[in-house]
Amino acid sequence: MQSQVNNYYMFSLKGKVALITGGRQGMGKSHALLLAKSGAKVVVSDISQEDCEKVVKEIEKTGGEAIAIKCDVSKRAEVDEMVKKTVAKWGRVDILVNNAGICQFKPFLELTEEDWDKTLTINLKGYFLCAQAAAKEMVKQKSGVIVNIASIAMGQVGIGIPYIVHYCASKGGIVAMAEALAVELAPFNIRVNTIAPGGIDTPMAVATKTDPETLEKSLSRIPMHRLGQSQEVSNAVLFLASDESSYITGATLVVDGGWMAN
Repeated sequence: MQSQVNNYYMFSLKGKVALITGGRQGMGKSHALLLAKSGAKVVVSDISQEDCEKVVKEIEKTGGEAIAIKCDVSKRAEVDEMVKKTVAKWGRVDILVNNAGICQFKPFLELTEEDWDKTLTINLKGYFLCAQAAAKEMVKQKSGVIVNIASIAMGQVGIGIPYIVHYCASKGGIVAMAEALAVELAPFNIRVNTIAPGGIDTPMAVATKTDPETLEKSLSRIPMHRLGQSQEVSNAVLFLASDESSYITGATLVVDGGWMAN
């Protein structure tokens, strides 16, 4: 994954501390594994300590360093404690990957207030809480990177996806928040960017994969005619987390197999 040029390794995260939320499975797990492989000391965080520990063991088997911290990103006390434990362990937070999220398919007219609140609380408020807690540490060290995982279902791109109105609202909010944070945090040498994946082969996409008609309908919108792999999103995370993207902030990088170009 790394290429050597004059003894300099591109995309190296050696000496960096990376905190990954939603890291127990799917894209989050993939992000954690790749960033660890690239030299970062990784905090694997999610709502299941046991599942996070399993990812940590995978990282350690390949010679990487990692710890597991249970955290519900919708609760400020748990988020603050996660960052506190990270700093206690390694002294700093260099990279935050805001990845934790949920997606519930439900017709708009049947959505309850509870459905709306749960999705926005985890997907948007959770990103805010984690970004704020991590940024407070990054400001102290005058450097840092925040990478937010949104979605092509983020609005303002000419793509409307039915039955996930609350999810779309949360992802659009993530992009808007990231753009504002990029401007506000730039004086502290903190970069904030967003990745907008399209259809990715993860546990969250199980409903799409198990129904042939739904799968074919989705693939027909994708010029590459396949679902993306978590690793392909992780590659983008690594780029934005690394110094190779040092002049990029406030950007949204789409990883969708051409969906938005179709």
